[in-house]
Amino acid sequence: MMNKLFSICLLVFIFGACTSDQARPGKMIQGIKSDGTTSNADIIRNPITLGGELDTINVAKIQFEEMKHDFGTVKEGDIVDHVFKFKNTGKIPLIISDARSTCGCTVPKWPKEPIEPGESGTIPVKFDTKSKPKNQSKEITITANTYPKETKLYVVGFVTPK
Repeated sequence: MMNKLFSICLLVFIFGACTSDQARPGKMIQGIKSDGTTSNADIIRNPITLGGELDTINVAKIQFEEMKHDFGTVKEGDIVDHVFKFKNTGKIPLIISDARSTCGCTVPKWPKEPIEPGESGTIPVKFDTKSKPKNQSKEITITANTYPKETKLYVVGFVTPK
């Protein structure tokens, strides 16, 4: 009985040691790897200092000329194009990691390269009105190294049914 208990304890200890976050090289702990290096990707997306304080000053900031585009009234089947213009008003390069819509009828594209502080960029959006009659409001979510990390844009209007 003692041998079984000792064996079970030994197995628990071995498996517990193997899954320790501290023992894994490269495992992230609040933006710092166990080998002492940092991950730029985690720090860029997380504007929290090691002390746990939120830094909303030394981050990238995305300022759009407009947050909502009203395309007015169009016929069903038309494709509406619009370009959202923005500027990085922050203190570090702006990195947009994603731009997505709530449905496949609205397709945004975004710059893949960093936008330096003071520089501008664009996000072209195409909205296919096929099978989308009446009032429309499509949300586009931009994910970037900003605070907050997501920014919402909207394309709205009326689609006259066929």
